[in-house]
Amino acid sequence: MIYQRNMVTTWNHKQLAFYHFTQAGIFERLKMASANDPVLYYHYAEQQFANMALAYRYKAMTDRKMNTYTTDVGGKGQQKQVVSLNRSLLNSLQGGGYILYSRHGEATVGVDQPNLNFQDCTTQRNLSDEGRRQAVVYGETFRRLRIPFMFPVQASPFCRTIETAALAFGKENVQVDPFGYDIYKLSGNISHAEQTRILNSLRFVLETQPPIGSNMVIIAHSFPTGVGLGQIPNMGTVVVKPSGRGNGYEVVTKVSLEELSSLGE
Repeated sequence: MIYQRNMVTTWNHKQLAFYHFTQAGIFERLKMASANDPVLYYHYAEQQFANMALAYRYKAMTDRKMNTYTTDVGGKGQQKQVVSLNRSLLNSLQGGGYILYSRHGEATVGVDQPNLNFQDCTTQRNLSDEGRRQAVVYGETFRRLRIPFMFPVQASPFCRTIETAALAFGKENVQVDPFGYDIYKLSGNISHAEQTRILNSLRFVLETQPPIGSNMVIIAHSFPTGVGLGQIPNMGTVVVKPSGRGNGYEVVTKVSLEELSSLGE
């Protein structure tokens, strides 16, 4: 315990992030080696989960500090502004009334096969180990920051989006929304009429207000640049404020997983 206390006071955030990422990797290997022992498996999985959460928090703190130093000569004023904005956004999300549209976690390199079958994950790109860790941290962030959300969580019909939602919120709390496939098609070669139809449907979705005191979570895909909600990083989130069907919506901000995780700092 003394060693850990000294480590926290002498290591910088970047070193701490690296340390916990390394620890998470160790517990991942221990977990997989104990697959036949449920007690050990879940013990190591819990340790891996805790280390990944800490790693992303320290990484977010490092990134935020670097951004502060490179964008503001005074430093402290900008840092206070960032903290204030983070607190304001967190307070808003805790009050509910938003749609949180998130891209799935990191997927394996490759492309979805021409014989794409939603019932056969081998015909699709799937989450990498990093993507699965991102999904776990995403769900943990909602619970840690006490951001309310409505059930079920909506997920595109691809294996990578369903798995992301299931790892974050539990598979029993996930509902597959076929419209996610339409969003996916926006990045392909489709007609102008088809694109217009999909974007009109998207507007209908993003105008829908969630129940009072709650937020709607959608796990789906990124968009082409300049189309819909634009490009979104792996496990990134677009915060949307719906005004009601027929009344439009406002894109409040776009945050990475690290930025979302750091809102409580």
